Amino acid sequence: MQAWRPVLAVAALSAVLVGLSGCGTDADAGDTAAASGPWSFTDGSGQVVKADKTPTRIIAHAGEAAALMSFGIKPVGVYADEPVKTDLNLKNLDLTGIEILGEEWGKIDVEKAAALRPDLIVADWWPAEKAHSGMEEGVDEKSKKLAELAPVVGATYGKSIVTLADGYENLAKSLGADVSSPQIAANKKRFEESVATFKEATAAKPGLTVAAMSPATEKLYVANPEHAPELLDFQSWGLKVLNPASPDPAFPYWENLSWENADKYQPDLILWDNRSFTATANAEWGKKQPTWFKIKAAKAGATVSWPTIWLHTYADYATELDKLTEAVKAANPNVGN
Repeated sequence: MQAWRPVLAVAALSAVLVGLSGCGTDADAGDTAAASGPWSFTDGSGQVVKADKTPTRIIAHAGEAAALMSFGIKPVGVYADEPVKTDLNLKNLDLTGIEILGEEWGKIDVEKAAALRPDLIVADWWPAEKAHSGMEEGVDEKSKKLAELAPVVGATYGKSIVTLADGYENLAKSLGADVSSPQIAANKKRFEESVATFKEATAAKPGLTVAAMSPATEKLYVANPEHAPELLDFQSWGLKVLNPASPDPAFPYWENLSWENADKYQPDLILWDNRSFTATANAEWGKKQPTWFKIKAAKAGATVSWPTIWLHTYADYATELDKLTEAVKAANPNVGN
């Protein structure tokens, strides 16, 4: 998966053509965009993308598709970084009539995509890699040809998931969606309430320290919040998420620790990469790598899932934030001492 792909690699993750709905919340196959051209949108890269008319045939990366569909816009095609059955963005979505163009990071069926006659590709912009999702360094070269089929736009996967979600709201609005619907307003209100509760929980545990981690066969990866907008959000809301001392210079999303040095950091609570690990992962990794339990929080079972890179909507963010809030409330701020 895009910027965090090394962890997914070692963790072993692996129709009818329709028009898109441009307004409302039903996203039925026969709907068309409410707006007409000319059309323009400022991409996360800063480039202004223009078209003679509003795009109506959209191919989107998984999380970005989820964001558009939350505003009633249904893509004609989606490409994911893992099987759609396990992709956390797509788990509750009706994908009927949407062509699946890929279910593995770096592999997109461009021929099938071309047959959809897209007029827009929607994919996050990753500033650290200066590329859109699915078009980064390391993907199959033929997959990059997706960008030759239509203009590519997306919000920036940068400093906040809130900014990312707002970016897709703006994109949806430009495509003709009604972004003032009661359901959207309710999702935002729920999210705001979740943030308030989260802040209360972190304020009550000012000494609690947290590290976001993703174990793999050869290494233990410690996330660098500088390139993880959800972790930056958590920090801004009062959670003391550890900033690793030595992120990989070539790939600064992580600090890569050998298993001999697994206990370099001693947080009170470990956030698990929830794309690739289950609720039993703590015990499983203790069996695979005995040094895992040299981390006091791991030995104490002080772990909780971390919504790693996939969040794109207010509704999903609220759900995941509520889970983390409960973990913070239950956490012991002295575990890592």
